[in-house]
Amino acid sequence: MVDIRTSRYGRGVARQQDDARERLIEGTSELLWERGYVGVSPAAILRRSGVGQGSMYHHFQGKGDLVLAAEQRSAALMQEELRSVLTGDGTAFERISAYLLRERDALRGCRVGRLVADPEVVVNDQLREPVRETFALLHRFLVDVIEEGRAAGEFAPEIDADETASALAAVVQGGYALARAEQSVVPYERAVRGALALLRASVPNAG
Repeated sequence: MVDIRTSRYGRGVARQQDDARERLIEGTSELLWERGYVGVSPAAILRRSGVGQGSMYHHFQGKGDLVLAAEQRSAALMQEELRSVLTGDGTAFERISAYLLRERDALRGCRVGRLVADPEVVVNDQLREPVRETFALLHRFLVDVIEEGRAAGEFAPEIDADETASALAAVVQGGYALARAEQSVVPYERAVRGALALLRASVPNAG
């Protein structure tokens, strides 16, 4: 016969452990966005997440293991946002516009893209993989949308989908760098509006 009290206690402990794990991942994700890999210490993670040291090492082997879990979480969220915007309804130009103009915290930069500014991430294939995977997905989505637009006559037939997709991704990431350098969103907004103007100018008979 199952002891109901013991069973309830076990479920309660499991929920607490799951909650601690989630808090560790979320806290680490926020710290990575703010400080980068180098600026994230185990002590800072514990302070931000509000859990004890024992919980951290119960769920993760160390800082690298936890950082990877946080990276994967941030990458999954960004990938879902990209999928929603770039594979949803609307014309090709409308979807690209939605991607470039969607609300962002330009001064904080890209939650995923900022990671490759850290040498420790760049030289570690495992830590770099969520970033690489996310930008590869972005590139594929943009290429598909541009090719759709080209086929529909929205863009000039000679426009190169691969090159244009890379340029659009670079505009966003470079726009973040300009915004942070100036501590103003204005350079970022100019960059994305300029990219849209160039894309619009490629429409056959535009203007």
